[in-house]
Amino acid sequence: MTVKVDEELVKKVSALARLNLTEAEVKEFVPQFSEILDAFSRLDEVDTKDADISFQPVEIKNIMREDKTEPSLEQEEALANTKHKKDGYFKGPRAV
Repeated sequence: MTVKVDEELVKKVSALARLNLTEAEVKEFVPQFSEILDAFSRLDEVDTKDADISFQPVEIKNIMREDKTEPSLEQEEALANTKHKKDGYFKGPRAV
């Protein structure tokens, strides 16, 4: 499938991507966008009939580790090196 790449298509795609392109940038992107789409269209020509489906190129083994409890800091110890604390908690910037 061949897609005609023109300035209108580049403007439409840039609007969908919320990019504000100048007219010079639109003109610059027309040949680049066309080249990108041509490269992807060449993937349609690749014979993948005998290829195995692979969702993960590298097999993942032993991704889960055993949970172990370890001692943690006491509240006073955790707050010892900060000036920004209030009522036993870290005090962060105000969120609106």
